[in-house]
Amino acid sequence: MDNPDYLKANEDELMEYFGYKGGFGRIKLKFRFLKSWFYHRLAFSSPLSSWVVKCQRKRGVKIGNNCHISPYVLIDLIYPELITIEDNVTIGSNSMIFAHVNPTTSEFLKKHGYPRTVKPVKIKHGAVISVGCILVAGVKIGKNALIGAGSVVANDIPDNCVALGNPARVIKKISD
Repeated sequence: MDNPDYLKANEDELMEYFGYKGGFGRIKLKFRFLKSWFYHRLAFSSPLSSWVVKCQRKRGVKIGNNCHISPYVLIDLIYPELITIEDNVTIGSNSMIFAHVNPTTSEFLKKHGYPRTVKPVKIKHGAVISVGCILVAGVKIGKNALIGAGSVVANDIPDNCVALGNPARVIKKISD
């Protein structure tokens, strides 16, 4: 019976993505994740938004000015540099932002339409991500958009809109 090493297969995908090769590349990959995990842990339960922002920036997350990130926000641990948060954004507790999806380590499923997906996430100026939201790889949240509590954002949300639900849908356009 064939029993491939799925952890090695995932590590090989990451090595290829980051352009690392050989044993030294594997060490660089491990240090990259150690740094990301370390700053994530410092930020994760801090009640000080300024500290959270500082730690997330050290991980590589691009964060603008005057942003508020609440405690217990999980920002992609593997690809933090693919997350962009513009100025004046608020992110509520227990929200999650992912720049990747790796739905399986099954080689069969990967070959049949379920590969690792890596896409940037952008949250534009003035957006509010309420508590418990999940943003998946590749989404853009529009300027001054409001995402309702517990929403799962799987598609782009336009500027000046209120969206909520699972999946999140625009329920209202905010007008001047």
